[in-house]
Amino acid sequence: MSKITGEFDKLALPRAGLVRRMAALLYDSFLVFAIWMLLGFIFQLFTGIGHTQITDDQLETNPYLSNLLFSLMIFSCVSFYCWFWLKSGQTLGMLAWRLRLETTSGNSLKTKQVLVRWLVSWPSFLLLGFGYLWLYIDRNGDTLHDKLSGTKVILIPKSERPF
Repeated sequence: MSKITGEFDKLALPRAGLVRRMAALLYDSFLVFAIWMLLGFIFQLFTGIGHTQITDDQLETNPYLSNLLFSLMIFSCVSFYCWFWLKSGQTLGMLAWRLRLETTSGNSLKTKQVLVRWLVSWPSFLLLGFGYLWLYIDRNGDTLHDKLSGTKVILIPKSERPF
């Protein structure tokens, strides 16, 4: 197989469908939740439980510590996705479902692209999945956050397995 044929085959890889994307997202959410549990445990080790009290059958926590923990959770989620996308174009869920994130132009992924993708993907999902359902309207099969970040999610053939 020549180099030209290999490059042509790479360009001809199909876009990922909605079911595979959601399955990879579910897989990754288990990993992110595990990171959050570990983060919460470590946070409790350093802050203790003295900032939490029950008054009138309501659990009250220190708002500053709660906001700090929430910020750490958001930062860990952003770091998880951006690190994997910049490193290999695949999170662990994407690897399991044979998906890879690439730029539409074929260049390497940039930090700005993956940050835009992450920031836009949340509203895409939370607004009744409209941004994800966009792939049924788009002629290339891209979601709204694919379009806005200049990326695409492709389906990798079984022959290109990394292990």
